[in-house]
Amino acid sequence: MNDAAAFLSQPKIGSPVDLLIALFVLSLVPVLAVSVTSFTRIVVVLSLLRASLGTSSLPPNSVIMALSVMLTAAIMAPTATRIDQQAVRPYLAHRLSASASLQRAAEPLQRFMARQTRPSDVRAFARIARLQLSPAAQTPLTVLAPAFLVSELRTAFAMGFALALPFAVIDIVVAIVLMSLGMFMVSPGSISLPIKLLLFVVADGWSLVAGALAASFH
Repeated sequence: MNDAAAFLSQPKIGSPVDLLIALFVLSLVPVLAVSVTSFTRIVVVLSLLRASLGTSSLPPNSVIMALSVMLTAAIMAPTATRIDQQAVRPYLAHRLSASASLQRAAEPLQRFMARQTRPSDVRAFARIARLQLSPAAQTPLTVLAPAFLVSELRTAFAMGFALALPFAVIDIVVAIVLMSLGMFMVSPGSISLPIKLLLFVVADGWSLVAGALAASFH
C-alpha cells in the first residue's frame, strides 16, 4: 500500500503538449544522428576508402554503417554525457519542462558543432538566412547546423583524398609496368587490388583510419 501511494504521489510525465514535443523529437533522431553528430564525416570517409581500395561491395554497407555508428558513439560520448546531465536527468526528475530540456540539450551539441565548423561556412549560411550575426551572440541552430554539415563534408572529402592518393599511385604504377611489359590484355585492377589490400592490412589500416577520424574532431 505504501508503494502504491508513493507511486500515485509522484508527478506525472507532463501535459499532452510535452508528450507531442517528445514524440516529434524522437521522430527527428535519425536526421539528427546524421546532421549534428560526427556520423557524416565518418561514413563518407569510410565509403571513400572502400572506393579507393577498389572493392565496391566489400566491406558491405551494413558493416560500414555499423562501424560508423560505433565510432560516432565513441566520439560523441562526452557530448552525450553532458546532455544527459544537463537536460535528460532534470527532465525525468520533473525539474524541467520539455522546452527547457530541449534548449539545454541543444547547448552541448551547438558547442560541439561550433568547434568543427569553419567560420566561412557560418557566414555563408548567415547570408543565406539573411541574418546579421553578432560576435558575442551564439550562432542560431538554423545557421550552425547546415554550416556544420557542409564543413563535415569538406573535411570528409579532404580526408578521403589523402587516403585515396596512395592507392591511386599504386594503380598508376601497376598500369605503367603492365604497359611496359606489353601485357595489354591484363586488367591493372586485378594486379593492383591484392597489392593495395596487402599494404592496407600490413599497415593496420582500419585502426589507423579509425584513430585518424577520432583525432580529427576537437
